[in-house]
Amino acid sequence: MKSPFSRFFGGGKESEVKSEVAAIEEKKATEEVVKIPIGKIIPNRFQPRTVFDDEKIEELSRTIHIHGVIQPIVVRRRDGEDEYEIIAGERRYRAMKKLQWAEVPAIVRQINDKETASIALIENLQREELTAVEEALAYQQLLELHSLTQEALAQRLGKSQSTVANKLRLLKLPQFVQEAILKREITERHARALIAVKDEQLQQQLIEAAKEYDWNVRQLEDQIQQLLSPPTEEEQPVKKEKPKRKAISKDVRIALNTIKQSLTMVTKSGIQVKTEEEDTEEYYQITVKIPKKK
Repeated sequence: MKSPFSRFFGGGKESEVKSEVAAIEEKKATEEVVKIPIGKIIPNRFQPRTVFDDEKIEELSRTIHIHGVIQPIVVRRRDGEDEYEIIAGERRYRAMKKLQWAEVPAIVRQINDKETASIALIENLQREELTAVEEALAYQQLLELHSLTQEALAQRLGKSQSTVANKLRLLKLPQFVQEAILKREITERHARALIAVKDEQLQQQLIEAAKEYDWNVRQLEDQIQQLLSPPTEEEQPVKKEKPKRKAISKDVRIALNTIKQSLTMVTKSGIQVKTEEEDTEEYYQITVKIPKKK
């Protein structure tokens, strides 16, 4: 039986594809579990997961405390060093470290950097627990490790090329947008909507507004559309002629849209608020009247 990762190694010939990992996988049932001092174990340098949920690690540590480790972690010995690098099982390692275990049950495998990176990346991708940014970073590393095209990578992962391309586009967004995805404060679709906004300050304001008012993707897209494509003079309702006023900045537009959005949410809750707007040369004035009784 071939390793599920073997097709990522080598140049395509059977003799090359039959990597050390594939051979070790075939003997997996007979692998020996050894005890390794926890102080000699280091995390995987190629781990695509950048955010670990502390609550879930705590929950896992309680389970291990009660039932023990059902599946040992997998490590490799660093060349010329008296330490071991994790190949698979970093969550279990973190849970055991939290329990202050002196030794960790592990399986030692002899594989190189390229194989270690591929296993860590692909195993995490298959679990589908990564955020969109972590997934994109994993795709990027696999492309670089194996000199693949996006199309070839998509075929090997069983995904469409557009899926891979859309994930990779997220890496072009500013770091604070990527951080919001990593923290699961916004979704991938929210982030993709922000790609159309080139002003980073405006992107930040939109993220904060989306979080505060719990905008869905459509609401965020509508806000972006209003900011990037304000109504033309022909589309504006006919109003009485007023004195000329100063141009409206993006910050003011987003502030007005946010206020109107919140008032719409209040109306949807069943409270019939009344608003009056006054547009002067120096400021906008919005008066809100909220009835004491429905």
